[in-house]
Amino acid sequence: MMNSRLNRRHVLSALGAATLSAGLPLGALAADKKLVLGFSQIGAESEWRTANTESIKAAAAAAGIELKFSDAQQKQENQIKALRSFIAQKVDVIAFSPVVESGWETVLREAKAAKIPVILTDRAVNVKDDSLYVTFMGSDFLEEGRKAGRWLVEKTKGSTGDVNIVELQGTVGSAPAIDRKKGFEEIIKADPKFKVIRSQTGDFTRAKGKEVMEAFLKAEGKKINVLYAHNDDMAIGAIQAIEEAGLKPAKDITIISIDGVKGAFEAMIAGKLNVSVECSPLLGPQLMQAAQDLKAGKTLPKRIVTQESIFPMEVAAKEFPSRKY
Repeated sequence: MMNSRLNRRHVLSALGAATLSAGLPLGALAADKKLVLGFSQIGAESEWRTANTESIKAAAAAAGIELKFSDAQQKQENQIKALRSFIAQKVDVIAFSPVVESGWETVLREAKAAKIPVILTDRAVNVKDDSLYVTFMGSDFLEEGRKAGRWLVEKTKGSTGDVNIVELQGTVGSAPAIDRKKGFEEIIKADPKFKVIRSQTGDFTRAKGKEVMEAFLKAEGKKINVLYAHNDDMAIGAIQAIEEAGLKPAKDITIISIDGVKGAFEAMIAGKLNVSVECSPLLGPQLMQAAQDLKAGKTLPKRIVTQESIFPMEVAAKEFPSRKY
C-alpha cells in the first residue's frame, strides 16, 4: 500500500514537471495560484506619489494579487535593478512609473525575452520599439499643460502689458515635466504678452519648490506676475517663499499648479492658490484589472487615458469633502 502511494506521488510529480517544462499554463497545476505583479515606484516625493502608492497597494490586496513593490527613491538605476529582479523572480506582469523617459531599451528587451508583459503607469518611456511595453495608462500631461495655459489666457483676457511668468519644472527628463512645459507653451505662445522670464526644475518636491522660488524672487522681485508650477507640492513650497518675501500668493502673484491633491485644495480655500489642474493618482484598480486581463489572454489598448478636471479656487471649498487624495 505504501509503495503504491509513493509511486502515485512520483507519477504526479513527474506530470507536474513535464507540464512546466512544456510551458503549459501554471493554472493547469494550481488553479488557486495568485497572479504576481512586480511594481517599481518612483519614490515618495509628493502627496500625489504617496496617494498613488496607497492606491496600488490597496487595489492589489482587494484583487487578491501578490504585489512585489519596490521604491526607486527617484533614481533610474534603482528602477532598472528592480525590473531585473522582477524578471529573475519570473513575476507574471511588470508595471512601473519611469523616473525619466529615456534609457529603458535594454531592460525592457530583457523583460520581453522573458515573455513578461510590461505596463507603464503614470509616465511614458521614449523607446524606438513600442512593442517593448503592452500599454501606458495615466494622464495626458500635454493636455494638463494646455489646460493650465488656457486658464491663464482666460484669466488675463482684456489686460494690457506683459504677463511675466516664472516656471517651476518637474524632474528633468521626466515625461510630466517635458509635456506640461510643452502643452503650456503651446497655448501661451499665441500671444506675445506672455513671457516666461525664469524656468528651473524644483524636482517635484516642496522643499526644492520653495528654494527655487526664493531664487526667482531675489532675481526678479515684483516683476513676477504668474507662477506656473508643474505640481502642487512645488507650488505649496513656493507659496511659503512668496509669503516670506512679504507678498500675497494668489493676489500679488497668480499661482497655477497641477495634480489636485488635498494640500492644493487647502491652499485654494485659504486664498493662496488660484487653480489646480487635476492629475489623478488613483490608478490602482485600473492597473489590477489590466494585469488580470493580460493574464487571461486579453488584448489591452496601447493607451489608457485617465479622465480629469480643472479646479479654480472658487470651487475648492465645495469640492474638498469629496477629494480622495
